[in-house]
Amino acid sequence: MIRWSFWLSAAGVVYAYLGYPLLAWAVARRRPADRAPHSASTDLPAVTMIVPVHNEVARIDAKIANTRSLDYPAEALRIVFVSDGSTDGTVEAVNAAKDERIHLIALEKRSGKAGALNAGLAFAKTPIVVFSDVSIALQPDAITAIVRPFAAPDIGCVSGEDRIEGSAGEGLYGRYEMFLRRQESRLGSIVGASGSFYAQRRELCGEFPPNVAPDFLSVLRTVGQGYRAVSDAHAVGYMTAVDDPRDEFARKVRTILRGITTLGQHLHLLNPFRYGWFAVALLSHKVMRWLVPGFLVVMLLTSALLAGAAPYALLLVAQAAFYVLAYAAYRGSVPALLSTAGRVASYFTAANVATLVAWGKYFRGTRQELWSPSRR
Repeated sequence: MIRWSFWLSAAGVVYAYLGYPLLAWAVARRRPADRAPHSASTDLPAVTMIVPVHNEVARIDAKIANTRSLDYPAEALRIVFVSDGSTDGTVEAVNAAKDERIHLIALEKRSGKAGALNAGLAFAKTPIVVFSDVSIALQPDAITAIVRPFAAPDIGCVSGEDRIEGSAGEGLYGRYEMFLRRQESRLGSIVGASGSFYAQRRELCGEFPPNVAPDFLSVLRTVGQGYRAVSDAHAVGYMTAVDDPRDEFARKVRTILRGITTLGQHLHLLNPFRYGWFAVALLSHKVMRWLVPGFLVVMLLTSALLAGAAPYALLLVAQAAFYVLAYAAYRGSVPALLSTAGRVASYFTAANVATLVAWGKYFRGTRQELWSPSRR
């Protein structure tokens, strides 16, 4: 039983991070590329872009300048910044923009990201709503690119692609996720959108309840209502890596906790007899990934119990070395030769420890709504 526990846990880790992406790629190769009809520029739909902000005075001017640079018909684009109880001059900076496309909703009291998005949705009357964060710089044609797939009547949500500059850990993981979303798009629907840049049909947007992951919920609602959610490689935004990965731990815990909470309210979507491949993707991409910390703990404990046999002793040493490298990178004390491997190990370990903490909070009934934007 101990040996079986080790190898089943190892198989779970391998499937979550390698097996499922390979399976999705192999199946997607047998299907034609998704070629949704593109509307001509003269037929581009009216769009409202919602940008929730909280105390972003240091970055708000850059985001305003970026929105002004968007190559989209001025008469068809509204940009609404929703200040979630900002107290640092963010509101004044938006008011100073003096652009007829830019609007401000200033919430006096913090209500959390869901409350800010709901205020923006109440303002939005256009057929397409784009959600964006301050942290991402959109390419000039990003809005045009992200709305084009909506020309296909079965598409209800479109995710942009994040390009993360710097940091081997976060940057490599970002590229890995973008690859996986492209395969899922060809197979039907992605299971999660980029929280910093995605779009949805306004008619599919319901009110966001507190304590959930809005981007994940948007995808689940889209599929639940019979539409597809896809990723578009031409809708690109650029982000820098976080200033200090150690500062990101609490945000990761909060994000994963919200994701688990969101899926817990939509477990019916895991039924493969009704939702087909999407149910398989949801189980593989989300649930299995969230179970990896448990698999890692079992692997470590069982290999220690089996260390009397050579293969398991070596596997125990390999695991210990990996975690020592991750901790050294976390502390910023790895040799230059191992810096890239160390950042990858540190990012992987931190993500799984954060997931473990999120599960603990979830089972204790803890829910978190207030948000702190990533510092990049």
